[in-house]
Amino acid sequence: MGLPCGTFNAEYREDMAILRTRTHWGLAIAAIVLLFTLPSYLSNTWLIVANFIGIWIVAALGLSLLTGYCGQISLGQAGFMAAGAFSCAALVNYGGLSYWPALIVAAFFTGGIGLIFGIPSLRVKGFYLAIITLAAHFIILFVILHIPALQGTMGLNIAPPHIGSVTFDSHHNFFYLIMGVVIIMTIITKNIVRTKPGRAFIAIRDNDLAAEMMGVDVFRYKLIAFFICAVYAGLAGGLMLGYITHAHIDEYPFMDSVWCLGFLIVGGLGSVAGTIMGVVFLRVFSQLTYMYLAPLATLLMPAGMGTAGFGIGPFTYGLIIILFLIFEPRGLYHRWEIFKSWYRLWPFAY
Repeated sequence: MGLPCGTFNAEYREDMAILRTRTHWGLAIAAIVLLFTLPSYLSNTWLIVANFIGIWIVAALGLSLLTGYCGQISLGQAGFMAAGAFSCAALVNYGGLSYWPALIVAAFFTGGIGLIFGIPSLRVKGFYLAIITLAAHFIILFVILHIPALQGTMGLNIAPPHIGSVTFDSHHNFFYLIMGVVIIMTIITKNIVRTKPGRAFIAIRDNDLAAEMMGVDVFRYKLIAFFICAVYAGLAGGLMLGYITHAHIDEYPFMDSVWCLGFLIVGGLGSVAGTIMGVVFLRVFSQLTYMYLAPLATLLMPAGMGTAGFGIGPFTYGLIIILFLIFEPRGLYHRWEIFKSWYRLWPFAY
């Protein structure tokens, strides 16, 4: 990867660093400061949107490792989030654990579920694997509905999580918790793709047969990818539970899994930064749609069809994904890469 003109690395340690220049460090620190000052000037509505953006970034990062880096498509991310939320709620209500250890246990329990549904990846791929993960979503919800203790139709409630005397019972308080988790999981994800499993994921995505011929244990690394993806989803589901203090299957519809794939398409497959860009772009655009376009569409609809205007949200979601697939299939991150290339070469033309 290129560096700005006049900047070079003298050691391997510098070459492997995520933040390699003073500009990188300055921008990263400024972004973190800006992020943690958002609650001071965001309205309550936009603070709620920001919290859900953070939760979905965690879920999308897991899917990015599985789909963007390992090339294994999944339509079960919302189902895994439901598994994480309900297992966390069950551990709090019936297991006697506090929220924080329950969150960690639930995330790894969900990872185990992901391993089970990752086993067919040894024999199937593409469309058939997508159908299997789609089935995983409905199987998980079916099991939740038919375990009486989970009260799938009514849901499970928990008390707001707390650390010492600090209780995360407001949008402001939970914002700092969610964004802290997002930063940690982003750093973990960035480092995973730079490790041996990350390089194996990329080899499998590019050509699994060639990867196997080079000695990569394809089945093992596919299972690892499914496990990590499900752990991220379970963590996101647990965060959702802690935020709304209620676990109910209606919070995890199948379309959320589809939109999660949409985040990767819009942001750019195989990119950590692109995943974050896709979630922020689509969630912010969705909120703006519901705030401004939905009321306008309702007014313009014929009499008796006013409520049809609220369907404009999924319509615009789908339209954006189609437009990106046609005009920018490599996503927003590709545009960011073009800008960085220009910046690194400036003021020279070569």
